[in-house]
Order: sequence, then C-alpha cells, then structure tokens
Amino acid sequence: MSQKAPKIILGIDPGTIVMGYGIVAVNGQQISLLHMNVLKLNAKKDQHIRLELIHRRVCELIREFQPTSFAIEAPFFGKNVQSMLKLGRAQGVAIAAAIQAGLEVSEYSPKKVKQSITGNGNADKEQVWQMLQRIVTITEIPDYLDASDALAVAICHHYQTSSALPVANTKLKGWEGFIKQNASRVRGL
Repeated sequence: MSQKAPKIILGIDPGTIVMGYGIVAVNGQQISLLHMNVLKLNAKKDQHIRLELIHRRVCELIREFQPTSFAIEAPFFGKNVQSMLKLGRAQGVAIAAAIQAGLEVSEYSPKKVKQSITGNGNADKEQVWQMLQRIVTITEIPDYLDASDALAVAICHHYQTSSALPVANTKLKGWEGFIKQNASRVRGL
C-alpha cells in the first residue's frame, strides 16, 4: 500500500506593512512546521508597490512549497475605514496569487482561528502562541507574532477540514447503535 502524500497548507495573516505566513505539512494527524516568517514592507513605499510585493511573495511561497491548501485570515472589521480598505487589498492580492496557482481559498475569522487553536475565541496572541508551541513543537519565538498568527490560520484550516474521529458509513441510532458498531472500544466498568 502506498503512503499518502502529506497535505501542505499555506496560511496567511494579511497586512500591508507586515504579512505573516506559515506553512505546515499534515500527515494523518501529525502536523509539522515547514516554514513561518513575515514579509516586512516599508510603510513609506507606494501602497501599490507593497501590494505587488505581497503578490510576488505569495507566488514564491506557492512555487517553493507546493501547497495543497491555502487559508487566509479574514479582515477584522474595525472602525478605521482606511485601514480596512488597505487590509482588504492585501488580502485580495494574496488570494489572487492562490487562485492563479489553482488553489482553493478558505477564509477564517480571527475568532474562529483562536477558537480552533486554543478553544477560546477571545484568546490573546500569546495564548495562541503557547498552544502552537505544543501542537508543532516550536522552540524559537518569532520576531513578529504575525508569523505565528499565519501558522495558526494554517492549523485552523487543517482542524476545520479534517476530523480526528473516523467517520462511520452508517448513521447510528442512540448509544445502543454506537456500542454495537464499536464493541471493541467499549470497556466494562
């Protein structure tokens, strides 16, 4: 029997000054960190040049790591309309790069990402980072938490698109049906 190729997920935390990215390989339930970093952009550069640099970097990551999935954090709706527009543009060019490469795009709200990683949709960045260290055994603290946020997006995508529990072929009717189908897993008290 041939072994299934690992699923490679590229996660993006979009930004016009700092864009985080994290790439993981998933083999069964084993998650391995392939790469995480940030693209730092000069705030003094023309915004259109920064968008082009974001697009170029995402295209380079796709060519280098050959992801099978692309996940991006959806913008958080704040009060500053100009910031939202800029963030939306950064997200848009990253998505365009993924679509151009033939990847399906999945978006996750910041709350959904935090909930997937920590179990708490209101967790702070440090709590998310601590859980990520346990999930993929990371020892080095990134210079920017945007990189770990992107890693969280990639892992969130894995959790949202897979199940740790085997899926049964038939619907179960109550506990009796479960016990009959899973007799080997039931222990006497």
